[in-house]
Amino acid sequence: METLLQLPDSSAPSTLIEVLDALKKQHLEPRLESKAWGDWIYLEGYSSVISIESNRGLSSSATIEHAEGEEDGEFVQCIFRAFGKLGWHGVDADGEFSL
Repeated sequence: METLLQLPDSSAPSTLIEVLDALKKQHLEPRLESKAWGDWIYLEGYSSVISIESNRGLSSSATIEHAEGEEDGEFVQCIFRAFGKLGWHGVDADGEFSL
């Protein structure tokens, strides 16, 4: 399962540092890895990852790639709160939702 996270078109992009700091404030331990095919945020102790689109360190779109058994619960709510505090919203099979 995947959940798309994005900023409204009218918002300025977030820096990758802002995103990592927001995740840390939710007591997660993020690690950013840049690969040839994109940037990935790994969270210590979890199998789910966040694929984040970035251009010169700025981002307005990311995808949570949920591992089996990590589709909901407090862990996902922590991610939602982190991105929500930066003004992002979510998009899933049911449509757009506030974080």
